[in-house]
Amino acid sequence: MIWNIMMIVAIVLVIAGLAFYFFNKWAGKKAAAQQDMVAQHKQSVSIYVIDKKKDKITNAGFPKAVQDQIPRMAKLMKTPLVKAKIGPQIMTLVCDAAVYDALPIKKTVTVEVAGAYIVGMKGMKTKMEMANIRKSRRKGTDDAPTGQPWYKNIADKFKK
Repeated sequence: MIWNIMMIVAIVLVIAGLAFYFFNKWAGKKAAAQQDMVAQHKQSVSIYVIDKKKDKITNAGFPKAVQDQIPRMAKLMKTPLVKAKIGPQIMTLVCDAAVYDALPIKKTVTVEVAGAYIVGMKGMKTKMEMANIRKSRRKGTDDAPTGQPWYKNIADKFKK
């Protein structure tokens, strides 16, 4: 009796594992095709970042034709959104997660845009570089070679 139940559970687990494997393979091919499409259509644009937030894509104010093309699961998830001024227009753009962290607010930056999707940013720092900058700000140093706090470096300049 117990062996029969264990055998059924083992078969179900094997079938589920195979299903996940093939689904992952299919999703990987689909993602690669999308990345190729984005790479073909991206262009560099200078934008002024007004605001950035993580919100549902349905609250972004995209036209109904665009909202109809968004998958159901994507409508439920919070995505990084950037409100930016591109030329004379103010638009809401969807942003890549890695770019979202590095985008400064209230500054003009050059980004790579594919449609309404921000793919990359010129001069973008990696997560490690951003962490080092935050760490040095917390310590109070200005990345000076002496390692002194920033205000002492300024005071030393005025003494001379």
